[in-house]
Amino acid sequence: MEGKIVEDKAKPLGNYPHVKRVGDFIFVSGTSSRRKDNSHAGAEQDADGNWHLDIKEQTRAVIENIGEILKSEGADLSHVIDMTSFLTDMNDFEGYNEVYGSFFNGDTVPTRTTVGAHQLPHPHLLIEMKAIAYLPLNK
Repeated sequence: MEGKIVEDKAKPLGNYPHVKRVGDFIFVSGTSSRRKDNSHAGAEQDADGNWHLDIKEQTRAVIENIGEILKSEGADLSHVIDMTSFLTDMNDFEGYNEVYGSFFNGDTVPTRTTVGAHQLPHPHLLIEMKAIAYLPLNK
């Protein structure tokens, strides 16, 4: 039951793995839009120094990051059975939900909980998500 740090992803900000397999279940730690170089997808600074944050771009990047982390265990997004999402502003729910629905629809829809969070580990983050996937070891 050892956790794994995925080489091509941003390093965790604390003492935790990106992913941990326990039998047939795969647990993905809270994941953001942070890239390996510590920049954030969906956070762009204009020439005047103002930051523009995009919930749709961040949601897309988070889900893609989760998919890449799952790939390190031989799984993909179709194996996700439960997703928890943390939004710093529930007014972003519509944009987040739209992008989420483009990844998960029909038979691939996991259970989901969306929670409003006061803040996340970086001021440019609008969303963080964690996932549980199921992939039998004997498959």
